[in-house]
Amino acid sequence: MRQESTAHGSVRCHPCGDAEQFYKRLLAINEKALGPDHPSVALALNDLAELYKEEGRYADAEPLYKRALATWKKALGPDHPDVAQSLNNLADLYLAQGRYADAEPLYKRALAIFEKALGPDHPSVASALNNLASLYKADTEPLYKRALAIREKALGPDHPDVANR
Repeated sequence: MRQESTAHGSVRCHPCGDAEQFYKRLLAINEKALGPDHPSVALALNDLAELYKEEGRYADAEPLYKRALATWKKALGPDHPDVAQSLNNLADLYLAQGRYADAEPLYKRALAIFEKALGPDHPSVASALNNLASLYKADTEPLYKRALAIREKALGPDHPDVANR
């Protein structure tokens, strides 16, 4: 058995080679015992989505993240910190896929929820700010690369304007 921290801070144990089956079983048990709109179901959905994201199975992860988000909103209301974390998780998936325009409003909404619910100096606010900054950095990299390619082509690779950019 292996211990693992989940996106919402809990620790789960599962057999090392069968994490997907573990999370699917956990989800099924929670849905049956607690109903589809319970926060534990949202957490199980999120955990399975996280696994899929880490495996590069983005198409499998996205609907689970979206369902987890909808479940958190229904169970806890739209301005709860768990909703913000869920928005952040979906935005992380979009960032991993280079879907910057999809990630940005989710990161911004998560930041706003964290600030309102937890105050402007809470560590979750700092994390949300870092996530938004990472998005902006990732989003600008293709622009920098294109600008560099244009300068190299127009001025040559040894020109000072190329070296200074």
